[in-house]
Amino acid sequence: MKQKKILMGMTIIIEISDKNINEVIFDKVFSYFEKVDERFSTYKENSEISKINRKVISEGDWSPEMKEVFKLSEETKKETNGYFDIRRPDGKYDPSGLVKGWAIFKAAELLKTEGYQNFYIDAGGDIEAFGKNNENKPWIIGIRNPFQTEEIIKRLSIENKGVATSGIYVRGQHIYNPQKPNEPIKDIVSLTVIGPNIYEADRFVTAAFAMGKEGIYFIEKLDGFEGYMIDSNGLATFTSGFEKYVKNN
Repeated sequence: MKQKKILMGMTIIIEISDKNINEVIFDKVFSYFEKVDERFSTYKENSEISKINRKVISEGDWSPEMKEVFKLSEETKKETNGYFDIRRPDGKYDPSGLVKGWAIFKAAELLKTEGYQNFYIDAGGDIEAFGKNNENKPWIIGIRNPFQTEEIIKRLSIENKGVATSGIYVRGQHIYNPQKPNEPIKDIVSLTVIGPNIYEADRFVTAAFAMGKEGIYFIEKLDGFEGYMIDSNGLATFTSGFEKYVKNN
């Protein structure tokens, strides 16, 4: 069973292939994403993050969820040598580079808690694929051609993993290099990362994209991660274990 909604400014798709599905679970998961958006959206004036940026809320009054995201963001900043930073050049905080993957991961945990073992959550192209699909096979995830987005250039066979993609071909220059904040990233257009779950894949793909062409080498060194990068000339570079996920038929 599959349902989708527009939330958090993107399409969210939930597909569950277990038997005996209670449709109420879809409402629970979508409701969770709505709550995340209400708390973390920098576009909503009354969101908690907007109030923090306006200095309306002091750190002692932050919600447990906000404290968790800031803690995880600081950990990611250290693990990526500063290439992941939720503090923008204007001094305001924007945790969206971590929150989306974190929220998908939490939604997946909600499904597991409810007893579901075979499902797929896609939020704006970032995906958690758990168990098997309706045909009792791994989930198939496509990587789009950033220069011709209706074309799928790679099909991945994924089970119990997260897949996240960062790129400038949909939203333009929305990722910046914290070490050179005034220089747009022009040497790569797309980077896809496969990780142990979507939270891990999403936070590291954001940082790796900020590194430009060097990002794929950062992913190569990460244990349990694989990546596929397309540069501005259309040349693809991928990590040593990436091809084991590629479905060729």
